[in-house]
Amino acid sequence: MMTFRTPRTRYLKTPFSKQAASQYGHIAIIARDLPGLARTPFGSLLAKRLKAQNVTVRAGTSFTTEAPDDAGTTLAVGFADDTLSPFALLEMSRKLTQFKDGVSKAALLVGGLAGDAQRHALDALVSCVYARAPLPRFQAKNRTETLTAIDVYGGEKNRAELLAGAHGNHLARALSVLPGNYLTPRLYVKHIKKLASQWGWRFQFIDEKRLATLGAGAFLAVTQTEAVGSGIVHLRYRPKKATKAPVALVGKGICFDTGGVNIKPARHMFGMHEDMGGSAVALGTLLALTELKVPFVVDCYLAIAENAIGPRSYRPNDVVRASNGTTIEIVHTDAEGRMVLADTLSLACQAKPGLVIDYATLTGACVYALSTRMTGVFTNRPALHERLTEAGRKSGERVWPFPLEDDYATELKSDIADIKQCTLEGEADHILAALFLKRFLQHDPTWIHLDLSAGRHKGGLGAIPTDTTGFGVRFSLALLLDPAWTW
Repeated sequence: MMTFRTPRTRYLKTPFSKQAASQYGHIAIIARDLPGLARTPFGSLLAKRLKAQNVTVRAGTSFTTEAPDDAGTTLAVGFADDTLSPFALLEMSRKLTQFKDGVSKAALLVGGLAGDAQRHALDALVSCVYARAPLPRFQAKNRTETLTAIDVYGGEKNRAELLAGAHGNHLARALSVLPGNYLTPRLYVKHIKKLASQWGWRFQFIDEKRLATLGAGAFLAVTQTEAVGSGIVHLRYRPKKATKAPVALVGKGICFDTGGVNIKPARHMFGMHEDMGGSAVALGTLLALTELKVPFVVDCYLAIAENAIGPRSYRPNDVVRASNGTTIEIVHTDAEGRMVLADTLSLACQAKPGLVIDYATLTGACVYALSTRMTGVFTNRPALHERLTEAGRKSGERVWPFPLEDDYATELKSDIADIKQCTLEGEADHILAALFLKRFLQHDPTWIHLDLSAGRHKGGLGAIPTDTTGFGVRFSLALLLDPAWTW
């Protein structure tokens, strides 16, 4: 159901010719400018048609037409120069790789670009093709994927990072789109266990009984409605030789979120099967890092649960105790994500990782602040803001840093417990949620929190053609594979 199939990819050093065009149903070209376009086959034809259509040629312009042949081969051309951001390049490339039904083979090429510019353009096109791998669907007549091969003219072979990132992103999206009855906590854990066996990860499942002995009252408050199969999955990738400190990836895995007794209205409950998207991104990142055989230990902790409603549901004004001893006053039962993450972060920190990254579809406040085009990022190391922003720019998964100033935490002061879960006003809730989570870090690791406001964006985002974006895998790879950074 979640098989990732890429078309056969060949990187060719031979120049593309009009004679070769007849074998392709789709040809995508990125040119620097009109002189660059002139160096490609069909360049003069495309220039004439651009002029006839009064298309202004500048960085980011895209244009689609048909070749003058009986097959009706699609010609898609876009323009890119040094002013075009990686995100804009991906957005344009997504348009250039929209294939008609029945296309089985496509060609990707550039004109007037060389060096890094050429590589980035071709990588963008290939990434967008890979992102079109089918996701699970439950329809009597599913659309059949016909594209079986792409030829990349002038690119580099064995782009391992590009393929691994696409694989991890596809896994994150494929899990996220599964309906809640196909991905209950119990079924989700089964999927993960199967993946662990396939990829050689150590697998451990910490069930509710074990969590009770650990004193994980924050997690268990959410699951006390008897959400069968809930618990924390711990996966471990271990390289033959580690040259960097261990990394812990933590993901929110709420398989369905009703809001609890503070129940969501229909408009906001629809789509809540994707509230486990943070755990799917953590899992997809683990898969990509494993494929790349990174030289550091990766522990992945997935908080798998449901926020259901029933006679035993936790309620506002309840007080619960987390595994690190912190008592929490419940304010709103729809702030369940920070509850399950609190105990999961505390558990993840016990192994003293050098870096902790958590992923969660956590707050509406972050969506209000940034829309669904970017994701909010927080860290306990403000000096990392520039590096985080650059990783977002480079990957095309843009992030924006928010502050974690101590005076905000006064809003979480409780008269009866150590801390409030949230406030009823909701003001700056994305910042308050991050400050709440920070309370559960131990041993002072470097910590990065992604509030995945861009986890779903209508019409797709960057390289991704679907509303469900799997945002975070490409960003994480850009960050963790940077040779200049040691955490």
